[in-house]
This record gives sequence, C-alpha cells and structure tokens, in this order.
Amino acid sequence: MNILFFGPNGSGKGTQGAILQKKYDISHIESGVIFRDNIKKGSALGKKAKEFIDRGELVPDNITIPMILDRLKEDDCKKGWLLDGFPRNPEQGEAIKKALDEAGMKLDYVIELLLDREIAKNRIMGRRLCANDNNHPNNIFIDAIKPAEKDGGFVCRVCGGSLTARSDDQDEAAIGKRHDIYYDKLKGTLASVEYFKKLSKQGYAAKIIELDGKPGVKEVSEVLVGKLG
Repeated sequence: MNILFFGPNGSGKGTQGAILQKKYDISHIESGVIFRDNIKKGSALGKKAKEFIDRGELVPDNITIPMILDRLKEDDCKKGWLLDGFPRNPEQGEAIKKALDEAGMKLDYVIELLLDREIAKNRIMGRRLCANDNNHPNNIFIDAIKPAEKDGGFVCRVCGGSLTARSDDQDEAAIGKRHDIYYDKLKGTLASVEYFKKLSKQGYAAKIIELDGKPGVKEVSEVLVGKLG
C-alpha cells in the first residue's frame, strides 16, 4: 500500500501517519527527514542539496525527487510507504507522479486531511508539553485532551505535571507562513492535491480519500482505516 498523505500543520497528520504505519506495517516517510539523512550521510545528492540550503535557497526538484525515490526503494518500503510533506505544489505533484510511473511504483491512495485554517492554527498554539512525559497529550483547544485546571491554570490531564508551550508553537507568523504555502489553491499544496484529484477523475489508479480532521484522533483513525479497508 503506497500513500501520499496531505494535511496542514496542526491537523494531526503525523499522528494518523504513525497509526497507519503500525497497523499496515508500512514505512512513514517524511520529506524533511530524507534531506537530513542524505546530508548527514554525505551522499552525492545530500552534498548537492546542502549547497542550496547553505545559500538559503530551495533545493530543486531534480535533486529532491531522486532522493525521495531512493528512499522509497529501500528494503523497509517493500511492504508499502506513506509519503508525508511532499509534494508542496502542483509542479512537484506532476514531477513525483512521473517519477513514480517511470520507476514502476504504483500509487494506491492520496489522503487529504481536511481542517479549517483557524482551527489548525489554534491546535498548534494550544499544544502543551508535560514536564513528566512528553507523550502525555495536552491541548487547550481540543476538548478530548484539554489539560486539567488547577489554581487558575492548567496541569497535565494525565499525571498533573506542570505544562509548558514550545516557542515555535507560539510563533504565529511562522505558523502563518507554513499555512500560506499549504492552503494556497493556485500554487501551493492544495493545488497539488487538486492535481491528483483531477487525475483520479481521468482514470488514474490512485484512490482519493478526503477525511474530516475536526474529530478526535481515535474517531479520525477509525474512519480512515474503514476507507482503506
């Protein structure tokens, strides 16, 4: 089972990806990790990518896509993969589709996790980290995992520990920039989603799954697994 997974920052895409990875024994591949691994290993593509990154420039698709294909050909992807974080625009969508076709790799599903931009922003800014265990989920904007109230403030809903917020989760300008890219229906990530939807209507094999991201993690995963079969 090979999947492209789309969703804005704050939609729970990473959490759902981890659930699918475990249930279907497929590899969850994040595009950012591919860059870091290639640069760390000093691969030929990694060295080329680093030159662009060091200059503050975007890494061109003719470097990025071969990196991704190399990763998808590794042994742990033989049972399937879920690609997260790429493509980010329609040109990249066309390029990755062409590259997959040429490599003989079938794309089975394109999943889009739908979430209103304001809700996505609030979910990011509402995340809180427990001092005792970062795996204790707390978010002041999600009722199902809202922290407990104590002495006029919040404490961990699981263990009562103190809570803090990551500085990057509170950077509204940075969140806005990432969401500007994702929610752009003409040149951004949503435009690449639309590219695959049009292909599907024209008979392309990959099935499109649109998923409401507003419910809780369990509810979303149950619907998603039901659609995947």
